Amino acid sequence: QVQLVESGGGLMQAGGSLRLSCAISEYIFGFTALGWYRQAPGNERELVAGVAGVAETKYAESVKGRFTISRDRGKNTLYLQMNDLKPEDTAVYYCYGRRGREYWGQGTQVTVSS
Repeated sequence: QVQLVESGGGLMQAGGSLRLSCAISEYIFGFTALGWYRQAPGNERELVAGVAGVAETKYAESVKGRFTISRDRGKNTLYLQMNDLKPEDTAVYYCYGRRGREYWGQGTQVTVSS
């Protein structure tokens, strides 16, 4: 049973930083794609950042230059470094992995106050 467990969410003032972690129960490079999605109340879930292959990354336009996705092979952990946070970044953030089928974490709340 593949498990993805997020941590690192919380309350932060605008302009601050948070780092989300996603601990994965399987070898991280066995996944064809990994990423972070978010969902704010009343909105659809959207891709924030994704990584595939050796190091192909993509970011939502709204987070480019502020967020960075990375992987740690030794810890089988996916990260999302979030800098210069804005109130519009407030959402539940989900870790995602694809290895034949899709896997999702349970989500972690990020709240940014103005």
